[in-house]
Amino acid sequence: MHLQGVSANHLTFIFVFKACARVRDVRQGQVVHVHALKCGFGTHVFVSNALLHVYACCSDLVSAQKVFDQMEERDLISWNSLICGYSQCGAFRDVLRLFGAMQVANVMADAVTMVKVVLACIYLGESEFADHVAKYIEENHVVVDVYLGNTLIDMYGRRGLLELARQVFDRMCVRNLVSWNAMIRGYAKVGDLVGAHKLFDEMPQRDVISWTCMITGYAQANDFAMAVKLFQEMMVANVKPDEVTVASVLSACAHLGSLDIGKAVHNYIIEHGVKIDTYVGNSLIDMYCKCGSVEKALKFFKQMKEKDAVSWTSVISGLAVNGFANSALELFQGMLSERTKPTHGTFVGVLLACAHAGLVEEGLSFLKSMEDVHGLAPEMKHYGCVVDLLGRSGNVDRAYEFITKMPISPDVVVWRILLSSCKLQGNVLLAEIATKKLLQLDPCNSGNYVLLSNTYASSHRWDDASNVRELMEKTDVPKPFGWTTIESNGLPPHSSWDHIPVNPTNTMHPMKELGLS
Repeated sequence: MHLQGVSANHLTFIFVFKACARVRDVRQGQVVHVHALKCGFGTHVFVSNALLHVYACCSDLVSAQKVFDQMEERDLISWNSLICGYSQCGAFRDVLRLFGAMQVANVMADAVTMVKVVLACIYLGESEFADHVAKYIEENHVVVDVYLGNTLIDMYGRRGLLELARQVFDRMCVRNLVSWNAMIRGYAKVGDLVGAHKLFDEMPQRDVISWTCMITGYAQANDFAMAVKLFQEMMVANVKPDEVTVASVLSACAHLGSLDIGKAVHNYIIEHGVKIDTYVGNSLIDMYCKCGSVEKALKFFKQMKEKDAVSWTSVISGLAVNGFANSALELFQGMLSERTKPTHGTFVGVLLACAHAGLVEEGLSFLKSMEDVHGLAPEMKHYGCVVDLLGRSGNVDRAYEFITKMPISPDVVVWRILLSSCKLQGNVLLAEIATKKLLQLDPCNSGNYVLLSNTYASSHRWDDASNVRELMEKTDVPKPFGWTTIESNGLPPHSSWDHIPVNPTNTMHPMKELGLS
């Protein structure tokens, strides 16, 4: 057209700019920009809006802002184009700045503007500004379409303001799957799983996000059996899970100790091509370790193409807890050789391994290396592991000395570890000291009295043991209820897993599979 000498009008440039924006061709947009200026359309508001849209879509915010600043006349589309550009590039402070400038210029925002402003508030954690925005929407009668409604529900849900989220949800004339999922996610976040499940049951249709919100909600609320049951129902509904779904259900299996179900989920992942990213891989390692199948965990760990600190930590801790202390320590050295930076959790696993193997000096050396070599300040759990290490090895006096020199004040767990060690070693004197501390920190815990009583009994001091029991009765310390967990054929109650193949339990000896002598 240009080569043939045909003159362009403002509509020509608008459509060409739209094409440039669609294919994200900023260079061609710049060329056409020059032609528009030469043809005298540089001040045309609709042409300028289209040009502004090109630069915003191509993330050239400097040029977009320059075009915007040079416009003699601006309309709502001008403001929205620039706001959308800043939002797309994650420049959320600029989004709020422009919204403020809009108000100064007396330009009324619409739903498109408000979606980007609310999103900026979410990402920046600007709760007060978000409340100001919600008030603006209400006072200026901004039409809440499905996109703005969904964004408001998400904003309120993240803050735990379920009543306000529900008000928006109930007022919406049109809802989509995102609306329902955002509302369910909000209920799950505050732990209202009854409300979440009620809404879930009312959904006209569900997708993988709907199911995943419910499954992760129950898993995070420690209702692991229900999380597994919902996953079963998801399979019956022929909804393919994603990485987040399977990671959540594997975590539930790990807490339930349901190895057969965990294996079935693993088989499903392989057979249906669910992506095994690092997150899913770590969940599989954790599940196998917590279910006692360390050989499977180690085998899968070795097959992983990408490993992070969590991968190494999970398998190191799993080996340590299941009695393969030397292998855990060997793997830790392998982790350092691979230049993977250990975490606080890694050192918990390493110190547990030392405790199981009775490696006192090595354990103390690892504790010292945390800060000296790896720049990690030891936490209470690490000091507790060292007290356990010293107590298990019979060094109860040394454990007490270690506690007195701790740079942080020991908590009830540390003192209870010492008391348990005193019972095993029959050290009544230190048991009395530990109990005195425990009764100051946690006077209502019946376990403290029971441990001291048993320590007296182990030393044949029956009168003292009886006195502790009587003291417990007089002070009305609540006694823990007895409970039992029963798993039938590896399945939690009220669930059927016939549709997922369950492999027979692996009978290979762990030592052989691990390649240990």
